[in-house]
Amino acid sequence: MKHQALNPYLPSYEYVPDGEPRVFGDRLYVYGSHDRFDGPDFCVNDYVCWSAPLDDLGDWRYEGVIYQASQDARNARGNMHMCAPDVVQGPDGRYYLYYEFHRLTVTSVAVCDTPAGKYEFYGYVQRPDGIPYGEKKGEVNLFDPGVLVDDDGKVYMYTGFAPTPGWMKIAMGMRGLKIDAGYCVELEPDMITMKGEPQMVIPGPAITAGTDFEGHGFFEASSIRKIHDTYYLVYSSELSHELCYATSKYPDRGFQYGGTLISIGDIGYQGNTVPNNYTGNTHGGMVEVNGQWYIFYHRQTNRQKCARQGCAEKITIDPDGFISQAETTSCGLNDGPLAGKGSYEARIACNLSSRQGTFPYLRVREKDKKSIHPYFTQSGTDREEKGDQYIANMTDGAWAGFKYFSFDGDETTITVMLRGTAAGTLKVLTKRDGECAAKIEVKPSAGYAAYRAALSVPTGIWPLYFVFEGSGAFDFQQFTIH
Repeated sequence: MKHQALNPYLPSYEYVPDGEPRVFGDRLYVYGSHDRFDGPDFCVNDYVCWSAPLDDLGDWRYEGVIYQASQDARNARGNMHMCAPDVVQGPDGRYYLYYEFHRLTVTSVAVCDTPAGKYEFYGYVQRPDGIPYGEKKGEVNLFDPGVLVDDDGKVYMYTGFAPTPGWMKIAMGMRGLKIDAGYCVELEPDMITMKGEPQMVIPGPAITAGTDFEGHGFFEASSIRKIHDTYYLVYSSELSHELCYATSKYPDRGFQYGGTLISIGDIGYQGNTVPNNYTGNTHGGMVEVNGQWYIFYHRQTNRQKCARQGCAEKITIDPDGFISQAETTSCGLNDGPLAGKGSYEARIACNLSSRQGTFPYLRVREKDKKSIHPYFTQSGTDREEKGDQYIANMTDGAWAGFKYFSFDGDETTITVMLRGTAAGTLKVLTKRDGECAAKIEVKPSAGYAAYRAALSVPTGIWPLYFVFEGSGAFDFQQFTIH
């Protein structure tokens, strides 16, 4: 790679969650919903697209706005938000964009002649009589569509929404729609007309008892891939912070639970039970680039559930089809660990916690926002220009982890850029409870100030953990290894 690839992989000012990675031609495209920094809800902004050359996954290009919410026939006023989309190339060679609005239960479709051009409204997934599906009592609540064009040209759409039993009365089931599982429905070659009825493929949490999905039932976020002769259906489980997968030899039946692909708190990774990051929902899909498979997902920022940013990690598919859970890192799309020398923004931390631990942003309380917890944020408002994202509110016992770096053994110093009221010591460790590689003395500073200390890291591949001990709080902008 010509550029190092970091997590999050897009610029600091960009908030594109629910990433669906797709390879078209010689580029990797990512389609997702579009959050607004400090926005009032999920998916407030119009759809944008980013792409990178297959041989340089650190060189992302902004393709611009590809579709506006007001283009939909049912949203001319533009007051509804478009949720997680998917894009596939149809049998006719055109590209089809599938999405739903947060207040509707039908699937909309837009079409374009190029992967990242200006999409035009096409219609709604409908029955053969032309009536949109998803509005009548007893029909499936369509949500977060994932689409597959199979090797034989057949088209399948995967969708559904299945909250935990405690949320049933609050959810869309009040309208009499099915919210019990993930479903699959075959579409005609026109990419929009249903061919038969939706079939249940993954049970939701209310009906998993006695199945291999128990504890990891379907919640939302369907994403489908076919690998050789096996169908992999990725979904967000009832735990919300994790993406799981199920496999089958058939596109519309026979799916069996495979395991967890990624948890944004690394819960379950190597037996871990304590989240090492603040959690919320997550959504993403798998993609193969130059023989390497990746899982895309997103994290939360700004002490809120709806300012999310895309990340990705390497995964390995065993000969028997099993995929082990991936670890969250700062270098997921990179060709190996990050260079052990250079400057890095603090925003690429993959672990973040207070002394007292973390909490789920989906259930955040106002008092949590104003307490000891650190968080990712930026100054100003939402924007499409150079950003200044940083870690705010690092208090006594707070720690940030960055994984991984390749050290040559000749690194001698480390410099951090901090501001705030803090006074104390910022320790740099290569193991969470290991010996110090550096001790940086911190003093109060109204503006960003540089603090430097000697660094001693053994040759090899290591993480870096920054742990603060002292009074007050500081904002953490970046660090440089010399």
